[in-house]
Amino acid sequence: MSAEARSKLDLDPGVVNACRQAAHQIAEQVTEQIAGMTTVSVERSVTRLLGIDGADEHEVPLPNVVVDQVQAAGGLDRGVAFWLANAIIQTGRSPQQIAEAVAADDLDLCSLQVADEHQIRERAREECAARLAQISERFAERRAWREQLGEAPTPLRYVLTATGNVYEDVVHARAVAEAGGDIVAVIRSTAQSLLDYVPYGPTTEGYGGTFATQANFRIMREAMDEFSREHERYVRLSSFCSGLCMSEIAAMGAWEGFDNMVNDALYGILYRDINIVRGLLDQRVSRMINGYFGVVINTGEDNYLRTADAIDAAPSVTASQFINHQLARESGVPDAQIALGDAFEIDVPVTNGLLYEWAQAQLTRELFPDCPVKYMPPTRHMDGNLFRTHAADSLFNLVTVATGQGIQTIGVPTEGIFTPHIHDRVLGLQNVAYVFNAARDLGDEIEFRRGGIIQTRAHEVLAGARALLERIADEGLIDAIAQATFGDVSRRRDEGRGIEGIVTVADGYLNPLVDLMREASYA
Repeated sequence: MSAEARSKLDLDPGVVNACRQAAHQIAEQVTEQIAGMTTVSVERSVTRLLGIDGADEHEVPLPNVVVDQVQAAGGLDRGVAFWLANAIIQTGRSPQQIAEAVAADDLDLCSLQVADEHQIRERAREECAARLAQISERFAERRAWREQLGEAPTPLRYVLTATGNVYEDVVHARAVAEAGGDIVAVIRSTAQSLLDYVPYGPTTEGYGGTFATQANFRIMREAMDEFSREHERYVRLSSFCSGLCMSEIAAMGAWEGFDNMVNDALYGILYRDINIVRGLLDQRVSRMINGYFGVVINTGEDNYLRTADAIDAAPSVTASQFINHQLARESGVPDAQIALGDAFEIDVPVTNGLLYEWAQAQLTRELFPDCPVKYMPPTRHMDGNLFRTHAADSLFNLVTVATGQGIQTIGVPTEGIFTPHIHDRVLGLQNVAYVFNAARDLGDEIEFRRGGIIQTRAHEVLAGARALLERIADEGLIDAIAQATFGDVSRRRDEGRGIEGIVTVADGYLNPLVDLMREASYA
């Protein structure tokens, strides 16, 4: 964005800085509150990044088999990397071979003779560094290829598929890419967020979406790469790092070269009742992985507007954007990879609703000028009237291009009726193409009236966000969530799914992958 574009709302720099300072304080508090803990999913992510994949004879994923054995023996507080590195030293086997031996009941990791601790730490670091280098090399090749083929100008058009069958998803993905989609995102099967394991292998049955598995990731990646080569235009691929396995999904996406990942700090806590501490621990590591490999993360503030009124809840959306942004930065994710969430969700009959939506979109764009904001279409108030929905999507498309959003999820006329067919998504893309072309430079031609509706609304929302952020900084984020601050949803620290998967670490806890990624972000 240009310096001129950043000043259209005439925002008070003092208020903006106060919001940033409060968000920084909140993020520091979160870091302190979750220090000294890990989770079973974080430890499984370590095994996955070390190359462990597959399942045992009972279809239990090998990462679960390894971590469960160590946890049952009381050794997980030292970190699964400690026991894997020791097993490598003692047996000479690779991490994958060790996992297969554990699954066959031929190896008990915590019963092996323990080598010198310094030797274990050095070997663990070497193994982790080698794997990170291997994945990084793949990403470097992919970035070079992406630059060679080129991408569409922003806003990038983000299109969802949700068939439940990965092979059918390929058909849908190719169709929407052919129609102009720039990012294909495969929605996960309903309730996968609540599984404390990642299913193994290709899947052909899923309700409301397709299971996120490494095999499915590979199938989709190969299909989009094939399309990109055929059409000499790079198409990005995205999935969802959320739920009880969010850091594992980040690891799987890293191995398969995903470009984008939905990766919100609070979504699973608020909308899947995942324990607050578990969710905050897992999001930190999942974002470290995505940040390290250059994957763009998408946050989920748009979800608040599906459970709370878009006009009343606007300050909480902006406050959450500040918090999500700061938590991502704490995990080493640069602004260019933080696609903060926003949505066009004010009810259609509201007088001047378009101006309020424009104010919110412009506010987000100005507050986070270096972030590729991800803008979501109207969904909550769509009632099955295809013509009204298509008209609302046209207004949404207009605001998107005029405010310079980075990523736009396309709207479809059948929103709220059923899972869209291919032709529904194509109609949505045609609408986007028409509006984007007709109003490509509209934003550069517009200035807002000083003290007018748009500026006044933006100032009110920002002031509300400041008050909310300063209150959260005083009370703490965990208490604020308990008070239903976001999305009118309340969660408590000592409740929620996955709480049994939190582990207090011992002195000498070992996780070289986190250490190496943190060192890289500091550098």
